[in-house]
Amino acid sequence: MNYTGPKIVTPPPGPKARALIEKDLDMLSPSLTRTAPLVGVKAEGVYVEDLDGNVFLDFGSGIGVTGVGHRHPKVIDAVKKQLDALVFVNSLDYYTTPQVELAEMLFEATPGDFPKRVFYSNSGSESIDTAIKMAKWHSRRAYGVGFINGFHGRTVGAMSFTTTNLTARRGFAPLYPIGQFTPYPYCYRCLFNQTYPSCNLDCVNYLTDVIFKKLIAPDETAFILLEPVQGAGGYIVPPQEFFDRLTGFAKEHGILLIADEVQTGYGRTGKMFASQHFGFEPDIITMSKAFASGFPAAATVARKEVMDWVDNAHEGTLNGGPVIMEAAKAVLRVIEEERVLENVRVEGDYFRSQLDALQQRYPIIGDIRGMGLMIGMELVKDEKKTPAGEARNKLIADAFSKGLLLMGAGESSLRLIPPMTINRQEIDTGLSIMEDCLKQL
Repeated sequence: MNYTGPKIVTPPPGPKARALIEKDLDMLSPSLTRTAPLVGVKAEGVYVEDLDGNVFLDFGSGIGVTGVGHRHPKVIDAVKKQLDALVFVNSLDYYTTPQVELAEMLFEATPGDFPKRVFYSNSGSESIDTAIKMAKWHSRRAYGVGFINGFHGRTVGAMSFTTTNLTARRGFAPLYPIGQFTPYPYCYRCLFNQTYPSCNLDCVNYLTDVIFKKLIAPDETAFILLEPVQGAGGYIVPPQEFFDRLTGFAKEHGILLIADEVQTGYGRTGKMFASQHFGFEPDIITMSKAFASGFPAAATVARKEVMDWVDNAHEGTLNGGPVIMEAAKAVLRVIEEERVLENVRVEGDYFRSQLDALQQRYPIIGDIRGMGLMIGMELVKDEKKTPAGEARNKLIADAFSKGLLLMGAGESSLRLIPPMTINRQEIDTGLSIMEDCLKQL
């Protein structure tokens, strides 16, 4: 495969894709959200080919999963080599070399110069459940605090702290009855109708002056769970003061801070983890998505003294298999050896500057925000910032018909999250398609 750009040979979805989609809709769970009628069969770098031979430029990278590009040769080689040696022994009962080697690499890469431990699992949701259980075990406290618009996963524990929309929660009550929620500093749409910095961060004041004085006591609170940059909620970047005040309060009251870096981690924002932009050193950090470049894997890294649970307290049969561990090791090596973080910073700045220029030409673009190659573009109907969700969805559909994969976030935002190996020409190609679509709106 040697893709040079998007190529539409038949209006997508073509006949082969439509036939497959028809079977899928009859056979698979109707709970699956489908952004576009893509039936991917091949991929390489920043491109995905469908069943009918159409080629798409991928500005979603599987919601950040293929961070170093689709089928990076170094990742594929590492997996093939391990397949020829050992596919699986379970980590409940035995030991493998790749788990320990990856742990050493993770401890170096994650924020905080202190002793750590790691627990491997299979998905972002599982890494969050691990963090919740661990925090409760260690602290022997009952409650946890999450943030409005936060997304943490679909298992019962993670879903109990997911507040992006009602659909994720409706019909599953009772959820874990331990959570309290406070507004996240979504400064473009402040729930208190104020403007930062004159707002005095009333979202944090609500946490300290309402939740912790009226609803739960700090000394009964095990953890505060947050995304350093909110993902599914709309790619929302908080101010530095938010972290300063939050970490100060948590330290004062012995509350553990859990950073959900499932989407923001592994270089996506220009640093290995988004927490590092803010000097934020969480007690527990979760990761998945780009962790193993498409293989189902996740990890929860914590201060060594926090991961103090005992034999049999938390396990998983398929966790940390050697093939997946080798893929994860290869991803970290690629990020370092190929200077991926530098590419994210340089091309992210360029991408952002071109989007800012688009905003000047198209009033429907209300806000541009993000870090590195994790950029949100929010569409609005008018000067009152009325969300333009239908227009956002039409833009995604129109872009798909022209060979560009886009994904939504929040009520009316795009999440622009291409592979971190993307180059300037590929960004320009995608931007050109986006502008063609914006003209139609």
